[in-house]
Amino acid sequence: MPRNSTRLTFAVLATGAGVFSMLQSLVAPALPTVQHALHTSQSTATWVMTAYLLSASVFTPILGRVGDLIGKKRTLVVVLLAVLAGCLLAALAPNIGVLIIARVVQGIGGALFPLSFGIIRDEFTPAEVSRSISNLSAVIAAGGGVGIVAAGPIVSALDYKWLFWIPVAVVAVTVLIAARYVPESPKRAGGSVSWLGAGLLSAWLVALLLPLSQAGQWGWGSAKVLGLFGVAVVLFAVWLGSESRSATPLIDLRVMRLPAVWTTNAAALLFGAGMYAIWSFLPGFVQTSSSAGYGFGATVTESGLLMLPMLIAMFLSGVIGGRLEHRVGAKAQLTAGAALGALACGFLTLWHDEQWQIGVVAGLFGLGIGLAFASMANLIVVSVPPEQTGAATGMNANIRTIGGSIGAALTSVLVTGRLQPSGLPYATGYTHAWALLTFFCLTAVGAALLVPVRRPNRVTGPVAERSAAAPVRVR
Repeated sequence: MPRNSTRLTFAVLATGAGVFSMLQSLVAPALPTVQHALHTSQSTATWVMTAYLLSASVFTPILGRVGDLIGKKRTLVVVLLAVLAGCLLAALAPNIGVLIIARVVQGIGGALFPLSFGIIRDEFTPAEVSRSISNLSAVIAAGGGVGIVAAGPIVSALDYKWLFWIPVAVVAVTVLIAARYVPESPKRAGGSVSWLGAGLLSAWLVALLLPLSQAGQWGWGSAKVLGLFGVAVVLFAVWLGSESRSATPLIDLRVMRLPAVWTTNAAALLFGAGMYAIWSFLPGFVQTSSSAGYGFGATVTESGLLMLPMLIAMFLSGVIGGRLEHRVGAKAQLTAGAALGALACGFLTLWHDEQWQIGVVAGLFGLGIGLAFASMANLIVVSVPPEQTGAATGMNANIRTIGGSIGAALTSVLVTGRLQPSGLPYATGYTHAWALLTFFCLTAVGAALLVPVRRPNRVTGPVAERSAAAPVRVR
């Protein structure tokens, strides 16, 4: 296979990004097993998810920018090695502390998303870019679904450590192929990494996401939660001031202010709130014993199978969306994806008494995820200069994660705010939560409608790329 094979390059990018996406959701269903096996408390076990979230949020935009500066292929290989090391450490972890450290290392893999989109834009022909980004987005979306579906069977048949041993084998092969066959991108951004900007970005992200993920245990009115929110606001303001004055900002705020970028990011925030909350709480809903007045008493494996329609639907819609993008446009796809999410959550609010209804909801939401993921990536990529692709797509992924944290936190308040004597949530808690997610997705539809329509450009090649990036001057 020649070094410049775009098929092989895409396979490498899809494997790396897919494995990272799978690691996001693979551990969640197995947390009770991990807690029991490592003899720890539930509150400590949740740090297995929190550490991963915080690490990915910090490293995704920073390493996306590093890739723009020093080379995306070089950075991609380093990031894949970090994921490999993190998975190996997790598989061998003798206690919960080492496992949490391993998850921090795995979180570095969040940079695979912006690096992969940047490599596609740099190396593929203009005719291939849109479809390839859509296909990669479909793999990323499906990876999260695979994690939810596969966790139960893997833990039941083998052991929770195989949740990490399997990725070790896959990522090891991917690193070797990437180092050998993925070409180094010729396009580099000027300047250097703004370490002050990186530090401030990391600080306000941690100050925001940490209380969102831990508020259920610390209490929303606790000094820690309120204090961290206040610190996040201050640090965010300082970061904005620092980036606006920097000659080489980590995130070019002028790019973030482009109409197509900020509207897409707004839709990502709102749609992410609905998507991550569904991923987090729908399996728990179906696993609840019917004695609570709802639920089906499903096992982890059975709840994963009920989510299987989502996995299939989001992969198919992402792939098909790539073939339709040049006909209907990414804006229409984003609007349709958010609308399907709203339809799914609205259906779930009204009808959730039969298992087939959960399957319908999963399928509808999966269609929405596939369309939304593909269209958001395409809208960002075509709207920013090539040398800003990594940082811009990294921030889009981060904003989606922030939205997911907000959605999951608010859903947790509604679901667990009032409990039955048995300790299980009331059905009304879930109903109110599904209604809130419907609102989030409907608002995402409104944000998607604000995305400016990109005028068709018949020019192809480098001229077309420069034309698409013309409104922005990059230092």
